[in-house]
Amino acid sequence: MSAAATSGQPRVALLYPGSREDRDRADPSASRFAALFDAFQAAGVAAEPAIWHEDFADEVAQQLRQVALVLVWCNPIEGGRRRHRLDAVLQEAAQQGVIVSAHPEAVQRLGTKDVLFATRQLPFGSDVHRVDSLAQLAVELPVRLQAGPRVLKQHRGHSGIGIWRVEATGREEVLVRHAQRGSDPLNMALADFIALLAPYFEPEAGGHMIDQAWQPRLADGMVRAYLVGDRVAGFGHQAINALHPDHAQPGPRLYHGPDLASCQSLRQRLESGWITQLRECVGLSAEHLPLLWDCDFMFGNARAGGPERYVLCEINVSSVSPFPPSCIDPIVAAVLRRSGAR
Repeated sequence: MSAAATSGQPRVALLYPGSREDRDRADPSASRFAALFDAFQAAGVAAEPAIWHEDFADEVAQQLRQVALVLVWCNPIEGGRRRHRLDAVLQEAAQQGVIVSAHPEAVQRLGTKDVLFATRQLPFGSDVHRVDSLAQLAVELPVRLQAGPRVLKQHRGHSGIGIWRVEATGREEVLVRHAQRGSDPLNMALADFIALLAPYFEPEAGGHMIDQAWQPRLADGMVRAYLVGDRVAGFGHQAINALHPDHAQPGPRLYHGPDLASCQSLRQRLESGWITQLRECVGLSAEHLPLLWDCDFMFGNARAGGPERYVLCEINVSSVSPFPPSCIDPIVAAVLRRSGAR
């Protein structure tokens, strides 16, 4: 157990990327987590910024050895760099007894697009395939496109990077659209599109892609369920998302508390079984669920008169921000509970 966990209330670090200047200043009130810092202070928890950059990784590693728990916000790809160095620092901290959320293992099991393939048979699953090479993609994609559009997703990313909607427009022609903000639809040869995806099959990018059937009801928007451990702590609704069929650019996400009337069916399903099914499917114990994470759901085609159907689009674990204010108190309570249990 780390030394910080043995005396009174826990000492907690909030880790997020920044510059040398940001780290030297380390002003909680100037960060995007100011409200969370205030809530920790009100609860008697000593919370401190742990500004991260690879250039001063050893400093951050030393800081983490002195805390009981670290909450991590860092994208899979940050400033062109991947998280390998940070994950090693977090792994080392965890081995020293520091509680890490989200732990790199939890990120790997929940926060990559592989979770869509692993859970394809669960109630919120869909028609999903794993593609391990460009050669496999060249053989399988044309066949699947005969049944309708597909969405190809790189192993791990954020902000729509590496997510492509593709639709056949002719025997060897496709209409494609990248989900990254600012991207326009493109007509191109299928062979050229497949070649465009080559970087996602490089080992450092995960070496494979996930192929998910397009959901026609994406025009109805997407619902994001924010979770603290295994409890829903808020919702976000985005009417116009990155691949909305009628709008070129995504719209804002509106934030709500956990009691949003239109989402109570989803909340009940998540808390009464879906979260348990999900973590058991990926081999994650309840105590290793992140202290803040979210699930994005699309609307699926339900039977007439039946309950709303939700289809998992992705899970965000690496850098869940912003989040509804309703998440703050549950996060503080979960930190106290988990560090006390440790």
